Amino acid sequence: MKKPVPIDLQPYAGMLGDAREFLRVWAIKDGPTTCFINPVPIGPDPFALGIALVDVVRHGARAYAQATGISEAEAEARIWEGLDAERGNPTDPGHQLDPDDADDGIISYLPNKDIH
Repeated sequence: MKKPVPIDLQPYAGMLGDAREFLRVWAIKDGPTTCFINPVPIGPDPFALGIALVDVVRHGARAYAQATGISEAEAEARIWEGLDAERGNPTDPGHQLDPDDADDGIISYLPNKDIH
């Protein structure tokens, strides 16, 4: 892949209304995950991110259930197992992107500081 290919959200524009994106995540197969986070849309308290991430887990469980045929409960349990495993023993501490590089106001969290 030479460039990021975003998920097409055009069919869901009406559902999104005036919502603003606050999280975008990219993954490399068997490699690191790159996250771009803009906390402004969800507010100054990190508690809001925690709530949003639990919503992501539940939506992810539904998506995995639809895509793989396992139950939502089984998918959710596996997601929580993965979260607990990563939380207990992080595979990547991550690096903060230089704020001067974030001219769009998005605070980026990159797995490898050498990626620019």
